Amino acid sequence: MTEPMNVGVFIPIGNNGWLISENAPQYKPSFALNKAITLKAEAYGLDFVLSMIKLRGFGGKTEFWDHNLESFTLMAGLAAVTSRIKLYATAPTLCIPPAIAARMASTIDSISDGRFGLNLITGWQKPEYSQMGLWPGEAYFARRYEYLSEYAQILRELWETGRSDLKGEFFQMDDCRLSPRPQAPMKLICAGQSGAGMDFTARYADYNFCFGKGVNTPTAFAPTVARLAEAKAKTGREVSSYVLFMIIADETDAAAHAKWEHYKAGADEAAIAWLGLQSAADTRSGSDTNVRQMADPTSAVNINMGTLVGSFASVAAMLDAVMTVPGTGGVLLTFDDFVTGVEDFGTRIQPLMETRRHVAAPVAQVA
Repeated sequence: MTEPMNVGVFIPIGNNGWLISENAPQYKPSFALNKAITLKAEAYGLDFVLSMIKLRGFGGKTEFWDHNLESFTLMAGLAAVTSRIKLYATAPTLCIPPAIAARMASTIDSISDGRFGLNLITGWQKPEYSQMGLWPGEAYFARRYEYLSEYAQILRELWETGRSDLKGEFFQMDDCRLSPRPQAPMKLICAGQSGAGMDFTARYADYNFCFGKGVNTPTAFAPTVARLAEAKAKTGREVSSYVLFMIIADETDAAAHAKWEHYKAGADEAAIAWLGLQSAADTRSGSDTNVRQMADPTSAVNINMGTLVGSFASVAAMLDAVMTVPGTGGVLLTFDDFVTGVEDFGTRIQPLMETRRHVAAPVAQVA
């Protein structure tokens, strides 16, 4: 029997979502937009939403990701207007000291009554941090997971014991205190795909988010999950993989593919070029980092994330196929149009999925 699938939405905290195209929907982020998306996701029984953090965009004609909200404050607002769905913010660890991130997370844990977790990122785009005088130097590219390991240790100590005295290379804690602590163990996410990222995830995180690959190849991410399994074998910890996919769906396969071709035809080449330059600036990491995949010219218009294009029935079948890969816990979804996309997922795709049969029908009509 196929395992049940957990489903999350990668809500659009930055303008235009995840399509670097003049032909894709153009919009600015707002609390109202993300609230509408999150309330729809909650009403249709989806399991979680996650917001990224982006501090400088790619420019181009679309000003891609030049306009962004802040993750913690957005999720605090969403915590106050939701009741069931889990919420994950992203911590830019070069900007926020771990003791402050721990306290902010504990605060949102209180607002959400235990529904909050945290995604940790090392930071790969130098201009995000150099503009504030916070870039630690080029050597950081090779040592960022050593930095993140100390950061995660401090978080865990504060959340679990209320105290950290860690004396590391990057952080020196002196009887640091935290109270109140989270109501339940705080979940950590990491999206690292490199060997160092996998090792970090296996040691400190609860979930690993990995990129899907290709168009309409729903199980092509399997080698990434296998690599995580190897890392987990060294630590003995249980860590699930969640796969990032973009959904472009319509009444028919032909209509969905027509939209996809239209988006590709409008690719914002200047913004895509900026992404490539930032990826190339990291000469210390290997070829297996997720930013290398993001900047691959093969399909940079959708940041090279796995994309499922087709009718509602076709997309449902492909999503079910995702869960045939052992070690997969669920998916993190983006959409070309988020409000319509979540609505279509809840009413047209989810009811056709074997892996979502456990989800009850919405209790109320979603506005």
